[in-house]
Amino acid sequence: MKKQVCASNIILVIVSIVFLVTYGSVEAGTCKPSGKIRGKKPPPGQCNKENNSDCCKEGKLYTIYRCSPPVTGHTKATLTINSFEKNGEGGGPSECDNKYHSDDDPVVALSTGWYNKGSRCLNYINIYGNGKSVKAKVVDECDSTVGCDSVHDYQPPCPNNIVDGSKAVWKALGVPTSRGELDIHWSDA
Repeated sequence: MKKQVCASNIILVIVSIVFLVTYGSVEAGTCKPSGKIRGKKPPPGQCNKENNSDCCKEGKLYTIYRCSPPVTGHTKATLTINSFEKNGEGGGPSECDNKYHSDDDPVVALSTGWYNKGSRCLNYINIYGNGKSVKAKVVDECDSTVGCDSVHDYQPPCPNNIVDGSKAVWKALGVPTSRGELDIHWSDA
């Protein structure tokens, strides 16, 4: 009887470990690609190229991610620029509150893993870059799992390490938006 109970406990522990590894937090451990999607050619005038945004290319394979690198007190990321205003390249209203936001407000969208099913919605993060810092509100997801469709303005999926900031974020860091990308680090505020 003891051997049967012991074997049952070992199996339970193994099943628990497999479950945690497979379905645990998207922020835990490493982040590997989740697959690829094939690009579709945008209909004429359907891909917004504001702020040097890329448009999907017919047949090109784009990597998708359901995770992002682990969040620490010094999480490395790439800052990109986005408009959260109506008719801006961000597309529709923000996921967190179904509203548009002024480019003069420090707001961001986070890659899918960091967005973490909305768990950071309307919370603030601290962004550090160019020797300066800014506190910004998370209002949207930079979707790393899909793209190249009308919902995503025919733009490719986001990489898994993106903090997509408004013009106000860039201004606070003292970097011209024409730069397009900036290596930063961030933390939850």
